[in-house]
Amino acid sequence: MASIFTKIINGDIPCYKVAETDDFLAFLDINPNAKGHTLCITKKEVDKIFDLDESVYNGLMNFSRKVAIAIQRTIDCKRVGMSVIGLEVPHVHVHLIPLNSMEDARFTSKESLTKEEFEAIAKAIKSNL
Repeated sequence: MASIFTKIINGDIPCYKVAETDDFLAFLDINPNAKGHTLCITKKEVDKIFDLDESVYNGLMNFSRKVAIAIQRTIDCKRVGMSVIGLEVPHVHVHLIPLNSMEDARFTSKESLTKEEFEAIAKAIKSNL
């Protein structure tokens, strides 16, 4: 069965797209730790990050780096943190989280954003790629 991320890739579920290539997609997390919390995923559905072949793994890291730089240019934060946990969705994904404190990285506090806020943030990050 296709993961929720594969359904997003296929257009079956909408997302707030930030960046896209032939192999990768970045979109805003709809349950964000902070404004600008973005997920970078592989378009090929693979469950575990270390099961990716080396070139895809390196490509995902390079893609994530570019998106993180755009987030840093867009969102007022001390830095952009990266987390790869992989338990909540069985599809490789990198969390890029604007951080001002360690609490922002703990996945315990969530931001509540309107559709308009999500759209504005996605547009602003895209413009900084």
